[in-house]
Amino acid sequence: MDQFFKLKQNGTTVRTEIMAGLTTFMTMAYILAVNPDTLTAFGRTGMDWYAVFLATAIAAGVFTIAMGLFVNFPVALAPGMGLNAYFASVVLSSAATDKPFTWQMGLTAVFISGIIFIILTVTKVRQLLLVAVPDSLKHAITVGIGLFITIIGLKNSGIMTVGIETLNNVEKGKFTDLLSFESIIHMGSLENHTVVLALIGLFLISILMVLNVPGAILFGILGTTVAGMLMGDVKFSSINADKTPWTPDFSSLQFMAFDWDGIIHTGIISVIVTFTFVELFDTFGTLVGTANRAGIMKDPEEGRKRVGKAMLIDAIGVGGGAMVGTSTVTAYVESAAGVAQGGRTGLTAVTTGACFLLSLFLAPLVSLIPGAATAAALIIVGVLMMQSVKDIDFQDMVIAIPAFLTIVLMPFTYNIANGISFGIVAYVVLACVNNLANKKKYDIHWLMWILAVLVILRYVFIGSQG
Repeated sequence: MDQFFKLKQNGTTVRTEIMAGLTTFMTMAYILAVNPDTLTAFGRTGMDWYAVFLATAIAAGVFTIAMGLFVNFPVALAPGMGLNAYFASVVLSSAATDKPFTWQMGLTAVFISGIIFIILTVTKVRQLLLVAVPDSLKHAITVGIGLFITIIGLKNSGIMTVGIETLNNVEKGKFTDLLSFESIIHMGSLENHTVVLALIGLFLISILMVLNVPGAILFGILGTTVAGMLMGDVKFSSINADKTPWTPDFSSLQFMAFDWDGIIHTGIISVIVTFTFVELFDTFGTLVGTANRAGIMKDPEEGRKRVGKAMLIDAIGVGGGAMVGTSTVTAYVESAAGVAQGGRTGLTAVTTGACFLLSLFLAPLVSLIPGAATAAALIIVGVLMMQSVKDIDFQDMVIAIPAFLTIVLMPFTYNIANGISFGIVAYVVLACVNNLANKKKYDIHWLMWILAVLVILRYVFIGSQG
């Protein structure tokens, strides 16, 4: 084991690596409950909760172990937050249209984006795309997705409610009163047990994070579940062995549930582009950040090689996750928790992956977790992603305006693609105008021009709902 993972060379031990792997698992195990709730949207997308749970555990386990064995990298992978929310929102928003975008089409789009990732990684075009987009927009994308996830958490918990009748009136042009506009979104009732339970979860997770408790989100979810039991909202008698068996029932897996006929749906191009685009920056930031924390980048040349190999495993994981029935699999920033515990090699990742595979036998217990608990976790994840806002220079309007549009349009239009699209176009236009005025010069990569043109063509020919 020492020779295979080069433990001594990296200044670590088997015990340290295993403890680091367990720490990483504890910090990201919340995805086992959150991902099924998010992708199924509590039964509204048509996906089966248990099938998504299986896919989540299998994808996280297999590809995290692969990262450890083939790259010797202490990074864990699992279905990504933000992209799973986008997946569900696309399915739900199109449900009432003439051409609904089904979850099978969504998995097809994810699978195609995985193929694109493999091609971009092997040809090294992936690195070029990362150089083209300004750092300010990369940070803004992270912040915008954080707010997007937060709104989902607030809405699912009932803390935030939406006045449907008022919304309909506004859409029909009947909006005349500022007060009626304010009533579109308002606070949920504290008489609602779900709201109370979500608030308990929110404060519990917050307190644990302030105390720097490893696995704060997971323990917060479990604590909220216990509170739900005491309130009578969660009962062990609700466990259904047929729907959520103790022994994994792989026949329930939605394997290769692709809809190739539906690929001609006009909106699929936009969805594929969004999955690919967001994943590019999300993975890059996580891999490079974790590599720096682990000291892997001390030798730049060797560090780049390992990050390149990690990107290939990540790319394969995207398509592989879609094959077993889950949204985009990506590297997790929570891996930094394991690195902070001393994890330096792939043994950390192998340990984390093994824990995910063992969790296949815990489905009945995970199914007990109330939606309010996972909703509270979503809000806290939003807090973590919001931290990137400090890296955006809001004093510089060429940077600030595109970043701001990227951030606000994601949650307020309930569409991640809109935020990215407006951010790209705004940056190209404002940087170009500024440069023509002979002021401070901003670099506009030639690829940004292409992306801006593609975005404009998308809205002209496909529309804002595509």
